[in-house]
Amino acid sequence: MPKFKLNRRTMLRGMLGGTAVAVGLPPLEAMFNANATAHADGSGLPIRFMTWCFGDGVRLNLFEPAQAGPNWELSEELAPLAPVKDYITVCTGLRNRCSQQITHHEGMTAFNGYNFAHLGGLNSDPGGPTIDQVIADAIAERVTTPVRAVHIGISKVDSLVDGGSTMQVLSHRGTPGNLIPQPPQRNPQEVWQLLFGEFVPKPDDRDMRKSILDLVRDDAKRIEGKLGSLDRQRLDAHLQGVHELEQKVLATPPTCDLPPFPTETNQNVNGVEPITSVNQVMSELLAYAFVCDITRVATCMFKSGAAEVVWDEIGSGVSHHAASHSNSGGGVQAHHQGVIYIMDKLSEMLQVFQNTEDFGGENLLDTMILYASSDSSNYNHSIARQPIILAGHGRGHLVHPGIHYQTEPWNGSNGSMINSSGNTSDVLLSCLRAFDPNASSVGGGPPMSTTPLTEIMA
Repeated sequence: MPKFKLNRRTMLRGMLGGTAVAVGLPPLEAMFNANATAHADGSGLPIRFMTWCFGDGVRLNLFEPAQAGPNWELSEELAPLAPVKDYITVCTGLRNRCSQQITHHEGMTAFNGYNFAHLGGLNSDPGGPTIDQVIADAIAERVTTPVRAVHIGISKVDSLVDGGSTMQVLSHRGTPGNLIPQPPQRNPQEVWQLLFGEFVPKPDDRDMRKSILDLVRDDAKRIEGKLGSLDRQRLDAHLQGVHELEQKVLATPPTCDLPPFPTETNQNVNGVEPITSVNQVMSELLAYAFVCDITRVATCMFKSGAAEVVWDEIGSGVSHHAASHSNSGGGVQAHHQGVIYIMDKLSEMLQVFQNTEDFGGENLLDTMILYASSDSSNYNHSIARQPIILAGHGRGHLVHPGIHYQTEPWNGSNGSMINSSGNTSDVLLSCLRAFDPNASSVGGGPPMSTTPLTEIMA
């Protein structure tokens, strides 16, 4: 007998007073092919993509791992990533080929592959769309998600002297010369509203939706009779979860449970930014959004470049940007500890993704690619040896376990062009190929790439 198939967007439906109501289904085996490698209708399983930016670079001698290849060990500044190391690939020694330089701005080329458009002074706009938007375009050709892409921020502090949108906005949509900045949203409540607000009933129909499961019970029984025993158990458990959620929020969920409305609003407490709390809540919201297939693309501006952020949670006491320009004494140590703190927050987000189960027993890091970099490599605005961190393997697109790819060893010269080679944009093209296998290039002008970095691809 042919296997019963369900469309992944199937909803349980019912009527009340002439008004249609619906409840989404969890991922069921009937929605997938025999190997759980694609949906039953032939469409591929979702791959998610995310960029993550932290300003003001690293300490190359403490950041770059000593060993290259698969048998690498975490460096001192990468040590917080230990819980997710198998999912991490680090690329070092690469050269950002932006041919302009006005401090920090050129480093953001690592997220788009274009020279920036100089507006005079310390002001610029990007020269082309960022990689997240290129990938969102590729996804939109195959599937439409409720939210095309979501853009979040953690620290609220931006540079007071850098103008234009290059430094303060990680995502830009459009074409060269006609770009639309996508500013990060830093309030978790606003992010929740963007991602899940449309699924919350209006006040005047709240009472009607209290008994929604009763309204779709007949449709549930019809489908249940055609499912295998495991899918029946999943459906029963899902409906029970919907009932419990309904009692809490009186709402119809999307294709999985809604996360609770966050209480965190990213307001300073006694002058201290609640970085850890905001990072945790944002991580959980993104995990829900990915699993529910509300969006497949996200960006996170953890800390914008040249922003005078003070990491009060670790008692830093000095601006991270100012410390990044120091090459001696306490400034070096403050910047070093700040980088470790930043990597710890990245690790916390990745651990949320690792602990979030996707269909078939995989976790989100199995089904996504996260691309992280900064606006410089080392102090004094250098973009030589600009490091890139990749997390996740995108359903087998990138090597797993991860490796340390290095163009050539660092010689201690603080990232001079002498020992910096390759092209950071090659990594962008490698990521794009997971979503558009036929992509032949990324970026434009001197930073453009036509050669994906095959060493990091599976």
